[in-house]
Order: sequence, then structure tokens, then C-alpha cells
Amino acid sequence: METTVRDTIKDITRQHLKAGSKCYGQCLTAVGWVGGTLPKLYEEDGMIELSMADVAGGGIVTGAALAGERPIYVVRYQGFQWYNSPIIVNYAMKSKEIWNRPCPLIVRSIAMEGGIGPVAGSSHHSIYQRMPGAKVISPMTPKEWRYTYEKFMEGDDVFYISEHRKSYDNKKELPNIIHAKADITLFPISITRFACYEARERLKRDGIKVNIINQLWIKPFVFREDWKKALIDSKYGGIVLDDDYEQGAASSIAHRMMLDSNKRVETLCLKHRTAGFYPTVDNLPPSADEIIYKIKEICNV
Repeated sequence: METTVRDTIKDITRQHLKAGSKCYGQCLTAVGWVGGTLPKLYEEDGMIELSMADVAGGGIVTGAALAGERPIYVVRYQGFQWYNSPIIVNYAMKSKEIWNRPCPLIVRSIAMEGGIGPVAGSSHHSIYQRMPGAKVISPMTPKEWRYTYEKFMEGDDVFYISEHRKSYDNKKELPNIIHAKADITLFPISITRFACYEARERLKRDGIKVNIINQLWIKPFVFREDWKKALIDSKYGGIVLDDDYEQGAASSIAHRMMLDSNKRVETLCLKHRTAGFYPTVDNLPPSADEIIYKIKEICNV
């Protein structure tokens, strides 16, 4: 029976708490239970409500990880990482390297867009991607979430999980699609993956062959040989797509790909401007229409 990303996260959290660990965050047990991704457990079960002081939360979970808890830390809006990240980035992520004392924790960082203003919205995994000491991953399917949790439990690292609310209803896996001789290869991250599949189907009707190679891992980024071959064989190169600003993970990954393949790789990400609270001033991830326009522009169609 198919399950959603939402129910998968809920099951993982229940399993984690029942094993003796804890989940920390703000308004966890409020109406909605963080978009339905948390089991209905309470403080005595390990569901710890933090105050609304965002900067303090990162310090609390870092201390819990050092004490051996392997905590899950839920940050309801990725934009709030600008407040939550300082102690995680400067202590939890460096503790293993400097003092040989691992500080394993999961940061569940939740992205969304649409009328939520200049601070809260979109993905901000580039904050963590540029610093040593963390693994950054962006699961969008049930199996990817299971894989992410298993990899976390196998090691002792900080895991930054860049998730997106619009993936919560998803039940399907997202396989890579590679043609022998494609016109262009897309390397989408986060929620842009769904728009890429829609764009590909529409472009197929116009005779444009599009590869899609999903980017689950943001850090460490490994440019696999079959991905490199698909890019080299693509007539017009590739595009890295992201729900973050391009001056970060996307441009870094594109740069690596270009150096390794000698093919042109462009980026399509958030526009470089501040989001507002109204549709005409919002800042949304690339839509299928925008992806199609970009591809046709590159392919001279």
C-alpha cells in the first residue's frame, strides 16, 4: 500500500521517540501537528516544546545531541534558519572535527512559499551547505525519507534535511530519466523536481528530449559517472534548479559539473529579490512554464 511523505515522516518520528530519543521544536503539538508530520505524542513521550526564542533552540538541541540523545529538531520555516543556525553551524557541526566528539542531530527544515513574506519562505540549505561538518539532503519521496533516516542512524553526523510542505502528499518515487541523446539535462533540487517532470512531458510534445537527474544529496555532492555522461551527451548542456537562491548550492553544483564535464550548466532558482505577502510581489520556485521557457531559450526554439 502506498504511503505519503507526510505519513512516512510521522512513522519515522514515532519510531525515533519510542526508541528513547526526543523531538524538539516550536508549536509541535498545536493544531496541525506540523502539517500532520508528527505523531500525537507529548512531553512524556519525548515531544519537547521549545519557547519562541529561535536563537536558543539550536543551542538546546546541540546540548541534547552532545548528551547522547540524537534529537530531531523541527524548524517550521527554512527562512528561520538565519536565527536557528548559529550554534548548530559553529558548534554541533564542528565538534567532531575539533574535539573528536560527535554531535549527531537531525534538523528538519521545512520550506514553503506563497504569501508568507520576506523572512520565512523558501529553502535555505545553502546556509548549511557552505560550512564543514554537516550532511545536507533534500528528500521528496517516501523511500528517500526512509533512506535519509537510515543513513543518519548509521553514522554520527549532523543531518540537515531540506524538506518542502508541498511534497507531503506525494506517494510516488521520482526516478531519473536519461535518454541516449537528450537535448538538455535537468538537475533539480527540492520542490523543483515536480515541476521538472511536468515540463518534460509538455516539451516531449514539441520534440524536445529532456533528461531529469534528481539531486537528493546536496552535500556531499557526488557527480556520478552516468550523470556526467548524460550531461556530456546532451546537446545543449544542463540546468541546476533549486528553491534556494542560485548564489549558493545551485551555482556551486553547476560549477563542479562544468569543470568535470566541460559542458555549459546554467541555473534556474529563486529570483534575486525579497518576497512580499501578495501574489504580485511573491518569490516562488521555478514553475513548469518558467522551466519550459528557459529550456526553449537555451535550445534556440
